[in-house]
Amino acid sequence: MQIEIIPFDIDYSKDFYTLNIEWLKTHFYVEPYDEEVLSKPEKYIIDKNGFIFFIMLDKQVVGTVALMPIQEEGTFELTKMAVSPEYRGHKLGQKLMQYCLEFAKKQQFKRFLLYSSRKLENAIHIYKKYGFVEVPVEANCPYKRCDIKMEHSL
Repeated sequence: MQIEIIPFDIDYSKDFYTLNIEWLKTHFYVEPYDEEVLSKPEKYIIDKNGFIFFIMLDKQVVGTVALMPIQEEGTFELTKMAVSPEYRGHKLGQKLMQYCLEFAKKQQFKRFLLYSSRKLENAIHIYKKYGFVEVPVEANCPYKRCDIKMEHSL
């Protein structure tokens, strides 16, 4: 099996949408904000100087993650990370996380933020493993399911 991480390619927009929608439906529900961003990744992420990466296994998309810029210079939201159900438990999410952290250091980003749910114990464990720390969630958080916000200074 050959694993490769590649940058956004419009040909894989549907994979970005499908992987994330499946993940949301499995763990939560699809919020209007999710639907909007996932169905228009160029508009909401790429065209705003954000990044989307795909993890490929034998030339098939099996996972994805996005880095969305926020107003604070050099700060990105690590978001829309999803791995295909049949490949969960193979540390592909961790490979995406490592890739994003290395990419951010090369690009000289200042920090990452992420929004999550305490319900996702494995994900929270991984975030902490990679140096994310909990910070207060703002009142106008874009996700209803969010009950934890974390950051990682780079």
